[in-house]
Amino acid sequence: MQNCNFKFKINKTSNESSLRSGVISTPRGKINTPVFMPVGTVGAVKTVAPWELRGLGTEIILGNTYHLYLRPGEKLIEDFGGLAEFNRWQGPTLTDSGGYQVFSLREKKFINQNLKFKIKEENLFKEKKSLVKISENGIEFRSYLDGSKHFFTPEKVIDIQLAIGSDIIMPLDVCPPSIALKSEVKKAVGLSIKWLCRSKEHLESRIINYKLEMKNHDSKFIIHNSTVLFGIVQGGIYADLRQYCANEMIKLNLPGYAIGGLAVGESQSEMLEIVNLLDGILPKDKPRYLMGVGTPDDIIKATKAGVDMFDCVLPTRMARHGVAYKYKFKNKNLKFKIRKEKLFEEINLRKSQYQEDKNPIDKNCQCPACKEKFSRAYLHHLVREKEILGMRLLALHNLHTYFELMREIRSLVDK
Repeated sequence: MQNCNFKFKINKTSNESSLRSGVISTPRGKINTPVFMPVGTVGAVKTVAPWELRGLGTEIILGNTYHLYLRPGEKLIEDFGGLAEFNRWQGPTLTDSGGYQVFSLREKKFINQNLKFKIKEENLFKEKKSLVKISENGIEFRSYLDGSKHFFTPEKVIDIQLAIGSDIIMPLDVCPPSIALKSEVKKAVGLSIKWLCRSKEHLESRIINYKLEMKNHDSKFIIHNSTVLFGIVQGGIYADLRQYCANEMIKLNLPGYAIGGLAVGESQSEMLEIVNLLDGILPKDKPRYLMGVGTPDDIIKATKAGVDMFDCVLPTRMARHGVAYKYKFKNKNLKFKIRKEKLFEEINLRKSQYQEDKNPIDKNCQCPACKEKFSRAYLHHLVREKEILGMRLLALHNLHTYFELMREIRSLVDK
């Protein structure tokens, strides 16, 4: 499924690895790759405003279908012209399908404890695992907010993302936990392939229908007509299942491919083994997206295996816990360090050792927190007092660090 509004061009490739630099072109803007996508789960990157994201160098953000569907609802977002208008980001947006959230949130208790008066047939204090039911047609689940019942089909998930107005959308898939038996992972792969075929067919049908109604189209047509669908390769840590899944999805000739089901509990070496395996299988001329990864050092290693796109909650989540990322070495020679030890360290500003520290997080950093010379002592104070400013400054620092890393990685190829 090709789309003339979406293009991927590889500018340069490394002679030493599969590392490459490129550009993804969308109607809402260009994206330089490798790229890191800040996560705006419910439509906002936590504590950071859209103009701040643009100032840091953000080129694309991620939203979540599951959460946006539950609240505020995709119809409301569609009425505003899509998420990029609703949250005033106004740039390229990628949404994941929500499948991962359905499975990852299934063991949490309901937030509203008064539900015991509303759902008498359920034991609210048992695991929610029994409240997620998978069938050939889709997934039945209960909202983690209020316990209401919902059903996701591959087609419905496409419709939700079209309403959200995403530039890149993901199909409904089954993401088993890292401890799942191989037989379970095999079933997940089979369903994920079937659901991807249905997703592709449904998206093409929706686009054709919009084209037939072009004379009466409104602004939403542009959003829907420019949307592209990636496949999500599943298979856990099993090489044969990953290879089978990838080969089946490649037959669909999609604009890009994601690697899902990693960073869910497996070791880093297991994760990288799968990423390197898929480097030799996935098309070289299509963007590759490693979902939910990861730490700066994870990203460095994955780019060497030809990965172009990353997303992770870590920069903002760690900031809310008082943790800042920092280069370990004064000489940031990635070309050398990329092969050796970890390039980054985590500074936990909650620790008392920073109570009187007059230094910024990183003297060489040009993020708003470091550039304005906010001391570690002051940040320690803000974090201990749970002051929002502390979370914001650390989030800005961490995101800046990630974007600087991506710029450095791209520069390695361009030299």
